[in-house]
Amino acid sequence: MQKKQILAYYSKDEVKKEIIEYVKHRWVALYTLKGGNSGLFIRYLRERPLKIESENEFLQLLKRFGGIVPRTIYASVNIYKKMNSVEDLDEKDNILYTTPVWDIDGSINHWREIIEVARIIVEELEKDGVTKSVYLLWSGRGIHVHINEHAFSRDLLTKFNPLDVAYSIVDYILKRSEKRIQEIAKKTVDDERPLKVENEMDLKRVFTVPLSLHKYLDYSAVCFKPNEIDSFELEWANPSKMRHNKNWREYSESEADNLAIVALKEIGGYFKRVGDVRDIVGGKTETKKAKKTSKTVKHEVKEKKIGRFPIMALVQAARYYLLTGDLEKAKSFGLNRAIFYAWAKYHGRERVIKKRPDIKVRPIATETTSVGKKIVYVGDEGSYISEKGLFTIGGKEQTPSDFDKNVVHKIEPVVPFDEAWNKTIKYLKQFPKEVLLSQQKFYKEVYVPIRDAFVEKVVKGEKKKTGTLLDFY
Repeated sequence: MQKKQILAYYSKDEVKKEIIEYVKHRWVALYTLKGGNSGLFIRYLRERPLKIESENEFLQLLKRFGGIVPRTIYASVNIYKKMNSVEDLDEKDNILYTTPVWDIDGSINHWREIIEVARIIVEELEKDGVTKSVYLLWSGRGIHVHINEHAFSRDLLTKFNPLDVAYSIVDYILKRSEKRIQEIAKKTVDDERPLKVENEMDLKRVFTVPLSLHKYLDYSAVCFKPNEIDSFELEWANPSKMRHNKNWREYSESEADNLAIVALKEIGGYFKRVGDVRDIVGGKTETKKAKKTSKTVKHEVKEKKIGRFPIMALVQAARYYLLTGDLEKAKSFGLNRAIFYAWAKYHGRERVIKKRPDIKVRPIATETTSVGKKIVYVGDEGSYISEKGLFTIGGKEQTPSDFDKNVVHKIEPVVPFDEAWNKTIKYLKQFPKEVLLSQQKFYKEVYVPIRDAFVEKVVKGEKKKTGTLLDFY
């Protein structure tokens, strides 16, 4: 779909109405087509969380970012009491509701297997009496199974944080259905995007909203109900003649309360996972700070940090992207370099490709060895590439999806990846090009100073500009 087609699609009355109703009081994210395949995520507007509360706001947003083509619309799993500042998003007591979502990811080649996994999750929910509040959303390359956030009583949500509830339910159902899902997933191992289901619930998680377009494929994110699983066809998601069930709004209050209590007792909640001490006794939750006394369990509540491996991969990917504008290969290069440096540290030495081009003439260059292997140099630093043009180590490709799994998913629990990415890009722009083209200078001057303090020095320590388009990215 071209720019005019995309903007015309989002101007349809049905599309506008569905998107606006879903995203109200949620944190919104836009994926734009600027840079071709190297799109941009936008989650802030003038240093405030992006949000859409009315048709006018939605249309203004499309107009404001029309030049860079807003392709896909995401919204947070959390519904907030207020979203006036970035700090509001970090306050767990500011969460009013959270939508439990199971993210079933795969490829078009195995869409029927994806349907079967969705059926398993729906059946598990039915066993616990959760039926009316369940709906499914075709995401483009998979299915998101949702429980309407209003399926929980206010009485329950005054005792438990909504994100604790949602995280625990998603994890609990996955553990119960793990073996059945694995049997189906085995059928897809030969695909470049094998089927997988993970608990993606976290403090700043966003998912595709109803009737959004997919990032790359010309599919609409249509909704359907559990009783329509057997009849679902990919043609339902055709943007020009989509079949979309508006009953995703349906719910039965308190329907999921019993499941929530059982799941919380079994799993413990999201915030326990990131440091809080959670005691669940008789269906009640007490949150308290750990104390060093003989009468309490001795836990240290520590701020979660990002490890060196994902930081290295992130800064190397941003380095490649700044020099080339190619996001897919940047992800491959970033993961490749992180693996290389981890190997070098473990073995106490570096395995360096000797031959280097004249970096003043060719900052990015490709060479072919005497045995036919290809090497791509970023300045004076080289690595082998595959026939697909992706970077390799030991003959194994580092793919963009590998980067997402090994880097994005490790950064997201601490800071939204798109925020980390954009802050890193701005951080790297402070350095002259000669530093980006030098392996040693980049390592010592760019990476080392922030490897153990990325959040403090890059995310929080940067002075923000105002009044320019950069504020939106």
